[in-house]
Amino acid sequence: MEIGIDSFAKKTQTNEGGTVQDDARAMSELIERIVQADKVGLDVFGIGEHHREEFLDSAAHNILSAAAARTKNIRLTSAVAVISAMDPVRLFQNYATLDLICIVTFAITKKKGTQRVPFKKQLLMVQLDSR
Repeated sequence: MEIGIDSFAKKTQTNEGGTVQDDARAMSELIERIVQADKVGLDVFGIGEHHREEFLDSAAHNILSAAAARTKNIRLTSAVAVISAMDPVRLFQNYATLDLICIVTFAITKKKGTQRVPFKKQLLMVQLDSR
């Protein structure tokens, strides 16, 4: 049996309208939690992927790469990889590179399901830019 955590890189509650420094601090704290999970002996830590304003994990493989450089025993994994938001070949390449960085094997989670809601603002911005 493995014990672990699946998480997202959510901005802190005090980060509404926050600064880049607030976002950087929230990211640093997440990586520290992953390092701590490794130190206390958890088996796995997963980061999900979101493409919404209140999350910082639109490139979860980058977060996991930063954690991989600082951990030794924990298996890192994607909790969510949104294939519909990315070229599948690029997704594979990003996570294959991460697997090379990890001392312990990396695993990618797959499941079916997506939401259209996170992309409404991005689509609106594209329409405004094309005028």
